[in-house]
Amino acid sequence: MLKHPEQRIAVFVDVQNMYHSARNIYNARVNFKEILKTAESDRKLINAIAYVITSPSKEEAPFFDALEKSGFKIKTKDLQIFPGGAKKADWDVGLAVDAIRMSPRLDVVIIVSGDGDYIPLVEYLQNSGVQVELIAFGESCSKNLVEVVDDFADLSKDKKRYLMKIR
Repeated sequence: MLKHPEQRIAVFVDVQNMYHSARNIYNARVNFKEILKTAESDRKLINAIAYVITSPSKEEAPFFDALEKSGFKIKTKDLQIFPGGAKKADWDVGLAVDAIRMSPRLDVVIIVSGDGDYIPLVEYLQNSGVQVELIAFGESCSKNLVEVVDDFADLSKDKKRYLMKIR
């Protein structure tokens, strides 16, 4: 796959997906700063957005600050807690709408998530002439998603670079 300095790229990070993958598989945290470097690959970064969920305690504020210092714009959504205790927290539709909205000004959309729910988004973007790259942990990534994207970077192949120990 061709990557060149004139490509206009945007990076869309499903933080919950990546956080839970790293935590459940490796008992570690994700190094989002290194992921952004990998995504950029000396190309023109137009936008980098991290989609995050806020809890009622707001204890994640330092993490959000670290994401911003790493070069991401933050989009937040409150954790939904339903009667009976069920919780819902996802940004799939919001991420997809943003990617579609920005795609006319981009050559490449980079999705950082292993969630197979993004397959229709990938197909839509590709049919619109936009290249789609995926960055995720191979062990927790939808194989069907990997098959449809133009390029896949498996973070599991360089754990020292992309993971940090939990303190």
